Amino acid sequence: MPHYDLVIVGTGSGNSVPGPEFADWKIAIVEKGVFGGTCLNVGCIPTKMFVYAADVAATPAHSARYGVDERLDGVRWPDIRDRIFGRIDPIAEGGAQYRTNHEDNRNVDVYRGAGRFTGLRQLRVQFPGGRPDEVLTADRFVLAAGGRPVVPDVPGLAETGFSTSDTVMRLDELPARIVIIGGGYIAAEFAHVFASFGVAVTVVNRSGALLRQEDEDISARFTELAAERFDVRLERKTVRARRTAEGVALDLEGPHGAETVEADLILVAAGRRPNSDLLDVAATGVATGETGHVVVDDYQETPVEGIYALGDLSSPLELKHVANHEARVVQHNLLHPDARIKADHRFVPHAVFTAPQVASVGLTEREAVRRGLSYVVSKQDYAGIAYGWAMEDTTGFAKLLADPATGQLLGAHIIGPQASTVIQPLIQAMSFGLDARSMARGQYWIHPAMPELIENALLNLPLD
Repeated sequence: MPHYDLVIVGTGSGNSVPGPEFADWKIAIVEKGVFGGTCLNVGCIPTKMFVYAADVAATPAHSARYGVDERLDGVRWPDIRDRIFGRIDPIAEGGAQYRTNHEDNRNVDVYRGAGRFTGLRQLRVQFPGGRPDEVLTADRFVLAAGGRPVVPDVPGLAETGFSTSDTVMRLDELPARIVIIGGGYIAAEFAHVFASFGVAVTVVNRSGALLRQEDEDISARFTELAAERFDVRLERKTVRARRTAEGVALDLEGPHGAETVEADLILVAAGRRPNSDLLDVAATGVATGETGHVVVDDYQETPVEGIYALGDLSSPLELKHVANHEARVVQHNLLHPDARIKADHRFVPHAVFTAPQVASVGLTEREAVRRGLSYVVSKQDYAGIAYGWAMEDTTGFAKLLADPATGQLLGAHIIGPQASTVIQPLIQAMSFGLDARSMARGQYWIHPAMPELIENALLNLPLD
């Protein structure tokens, strides 16, 4: 039973914890799947590479408005897929080889198996291929085992050969028709990707809006625009999934009764769940919340001293930039137990890389109302700035919430071209306490550029 100073479970952001400062620590890294975690292999990076190709493919559909006549001759799905994973797969394998063989990691043992706790600070690793299990013990653990797709309990679904976000990007060929179960960011991004590549897309969602976790104005606008591109079925319950002679079908119940949607492939995009149950964290005394996320304090430590958790396993935000921040906090706290630092989750931004893009930071309006806060709102349309004229954008806008007395920003929400980039100055302002008046008038804004959307939205705030 080998004993370690530190055992790390998961090689996403957890793999960034052991640096040169840990050279005199005896460390074990446990990984049951592919090195690099969700973001590298099945999440942020490959999906955004697909999205970029989709953006290019979608350009001809809108070019005539500018007096430019273009045509999409075709989409070479295998070439798109292989360009992406031809870059990603070597990075994942290189990460594994570095930890396993490089002289910098002589103090690191890599276990390629599934870890499961069997007692206090005691982890059993099960290996594929018949290798005997090993039990590891350690003074400290970092739990960074991520999450996995949620698969709803739909009768017949398992027999349809459905895909999830973990598998759909590796398809051998494009389906002619795809039905997507879900209405969140994963569904929104893949709907854009497949529709841009010429696939007939149907989106089936339980609630009455897409991206309903966003600010209501953003969600409503996106739902409206999505319905113009896809067959959107809202307020639908999926009763059954089944194979047909032509492909697959979903039997639904909705406001108008029973209906059926047929396709060649089902993509389940109903969210993700943390892998805390697969680790059986309760066996080592670690608690989980209602959503299954591991409970941690401000220092990313669980109630069990010496056991830290980070990333999608412990954070309902489930964002790579959050996991990276938490990994830096955990690294510091392991090295400096008498001078620990807290994680900063005050102003965490996110973006949805669909079409149009969506980006958000801070409070939505309904959250501000729920908290009983005093706030004012401003909106600025892309159509109201010169660069918006150039793009002929008539649907995008920025929405800001601010404290009327201090001008401090409470929330920012954007739907439109490059929203994920345009929002960054607002994240900076909120993080460093810059008020709206100072931000709007205390600097130059390049004219005519897209950031004028933010300048005008700031100036539109009806502050005291």
